[in-house]
Amino acid sequence: MNRFSLYAALIVGAISAPALSQGQIGTVERGAYICELPGDAAGAVGVEQPEESFVIESASRYSSPQGSGTYLRRDNQIIMTSGPRNGTAYQMIARGFLRKIVDGQPGRLRCVRQGE
Repeated sequence: MNRFSLYAALIVGAISAPALSQGQIGTVERGAYICELPGDAAGAVGVEQPEESFVIESASRYSSPQGSGTYLRRDNQIIMTSGPRNGTAYQMIARGFLRKIVDGQPGRLRCVRQGE
């Protein structure tokens, strides 16, 4: 391998490494995601937060009470990339079950897909 080929291989590897580390692109199941905070032992299991709920309309679009926009899923992280929720992120805990990311960690707010 000559010097030029070695440099070319190193450059290609350096450029593609960040893309590979970002995770697999995917989608979220379509449907309404009802968001709630945990309740307490004396009351309801969850306290619905209607302003946090949203609907996944297609492979990359969502709508919420505040408006609509797009999202991106990489592995188990969903981030709203446009619209009123731009920058809001969720961790996929299980199929149809998300937790809103707060300060880099899954927070108390949970969003559960309703119906089939």
